[in-house]
Amino acid sequence: MNYWLIKSEPGTWSWQDHLEAGTAEWDGVRNHQAKLNLQAMKKGDKAFFYHSGKDKAILGIVKVVRTYYPDPTDKTDTFGMVDFQVVRPLAQVVPLSRIREEKKLQHLMLLKNSRLSVQPVDKAAWQQVCAMGGLKM
Repeated sequence: MNYWLIKSEPGTWSWQDHLEAGTAEWDGVRNHQAKLNLQAMKKGDKAFFYHSGKDKAILGIVKVVRTYYPDPTDKTDTFGMVDFQVVRPLAQVVPLSRIREEKKLQHLMLLKNSRLSVQPVDKAAWQQVCAMGGLKM
């Protein structure tokens, strides 16, 4: 299994929106690096759901239930999307400020390329963030 972090502005698509939907497509990605990350996802891979903008925090976990397919909102037919299903909210939201303070997470793409909307997370970092979020692994 691979681990990821997906980012969304809460005004565009929020964690609450995803909770209410249960399963939803992750469309609108228009960055080639993010596209490659979406293409690398496999069914069952898990991702942190991160609010960008003013919130800047990880709120929950989703999993891939449908792998990469064409994004009908892309008029150029260049980009695609995947479908994510809610797994669970974190017991405690993990804000970006806490991630920045944690020495074990200094290598995360979130801190090095904060604008990338779909990014990989290694297993050790996944476990660390889960622990910070109050989840037992």
